[in-house]
Amino acid sequence: MTTMNTPLPHVRESGTGTSIVCLHANASSSAQWRPLMERLAPRFRVVAPDLYGAGNSPEWPSDRVIALADELALVRPVLAAAGTPFVLIGHSYGAAVALIAALAERQRLAALVVYEPTLFALIDADAAPPNEADGIRDAVADAAQALDDEDVDGAARRFIDYWSGAGSWDRVPEHRKPALAASITNIRRWGHALFNEPTPLAAFAALDVPVLVLSGARSTAAARGVVRRLVRVLPRAELVELAELGHMGPVTDPATVDPIIAEFLERVVH
Repeated sequence: MTTMNTPLPHVRESGTGTSIVCLHANASSSAQWRPLMERLAPRFRVVAPDLYGAGNSPEWPSDRVIALADELALVRPVLAAAGTPFVLIGHSYGAAVALIAALAERQRLAALVVYEPTLFALIDADAAPPNEADGIRDAVADAAQALDDEDVDGAARRFIDYWSGAGSWDRVPEHRKPALAASITNIRRWGHALFNEPTPLAAFAALDVPVLVLSGARSTAAARGVVRRLVRVLPRAELVELAELGHMGPVTDPATVDPIIAEFLERVVH
């Protein structure tokens, strides 16, 4: 439920039928789902909200602290309007939010699709640092320091290159850099949400619905470490590893990722 203090997210919508709610990665927006929306719209109603500080949704008031529960509160009106049953799809940060939303709405959920949820708290809970999350932990710290030094470009380079490989920031088209760099100012609060989420791994055993878990073979140790832990406890998980893709697969290669999602949904949503 929303309150007077909870704003409404900006939402994209297409198609009719069973509702599918898509949650985007950080440093992204609902726009990343356009190709998937076009593919699914003939059969499904596809809804893609912008999370806090993304696209046309409002900013969260803190630049350092947010919880995944706060992101869930923002999209609750979207979930409430999705009907029963509905499907959740998430990528990266959006997949972490989708997992928490799935637990909250599991009685209404038909299926779940997650591409590399960045729920790094699951790694730290399993094994204290040093561990597989050290790479992203260091990237967040370095980018945050660059922001303190008023080097927004350097912060963006550290974050984008961590996820997409050295030199990736330099290859971003110049017209896209300002918006991407501006979004990186939220990196501390993303890190706080993902490293401090209190939900234990065992809780996800309650998600007794079909779950498609997607992962890129060229992704980071942190992302793959979260995936490996989740598939151990999700009762009905199907893991698909994409040999040629990295963490940003849904954005960089929708022509590869989206047909796999569509086939899964055709199979499990009736």
